Amino acid sequence: MVLVSYLERLNRRHPWSHNDHYGGWVAGQVAASGARHVLDVGCGTGNLAALLSRRATAAEPVTVTGLEPDPATARAAAERFADDPAVTVVRAGFADRDPHRRWDAITLVAVLHHLPLVPTLRELRGCLAPGGRLVVVGCYREAGPADLLTALPAMLANPIVGLVKHPARADAPPVHMTAPTAAPQETLADIRAAAARELPGARIRRRLFWRYTLVYDAAVTAG
Repeated sequence: MVLVSYLERLNRRHPWSHNDHYGGWVAGQVAASGARHVLDVGCGTGNLAALLSRRATAAEPVTVTGLEPDPATARAAAERFADDPAVTVVRAGFADRDPHRRWDAITLVAVLHHLPLVPTLRELRGCLAPGGRLVVVGCYREAGPADLLTALPAMLANPIVGLVKHPARADAPPVHMTAPTAAPQETLADIRAAAARELPGARIRRRLFWRYTLVYDAAVTAG
């Protein structure tokens, strides 16, 4: 379609991050949980880690550990936080994390679809400290009328937001949008079903700009 081609060209000229769009929401969910030690899986160049760290105060310090498997992206993030003791960037994927560490909060933004869904949800649950919170902004494979209805307003709004956020024409995407990507394989129905089994009580919502959000709170150990 001519309109779709035009919109794609416009989006390339005025790129903006759908993931960063939800960064403030993710940071708010983490802050509301009272988390002190946060793991950001697939931290990219550290935009979310910066938001999470910024929520800290002298009375309630927060440490953020970012895992990033892509060498160039991890290097950029590590350089960014070289003088910030509250943020540590580790060049590693989720499978290479410290298996003995438990976290007050774990965040994944556009990362879960890179990993095997069911085993990863199970492992994420095991990585949470009692009362810990998992916050996911994820991508899903479109399949069905509800997905198409959600995609239509996103397609129309996307270039408008791009013009507002990035009015100057870009020759290339910004650095924080150059990490490797992958197409999601699971539908939102698949994700809901897996979460129902592995993360009972998880709250999942369909969101604008081809995203969904998931929030899960681990049980607080009695006594």
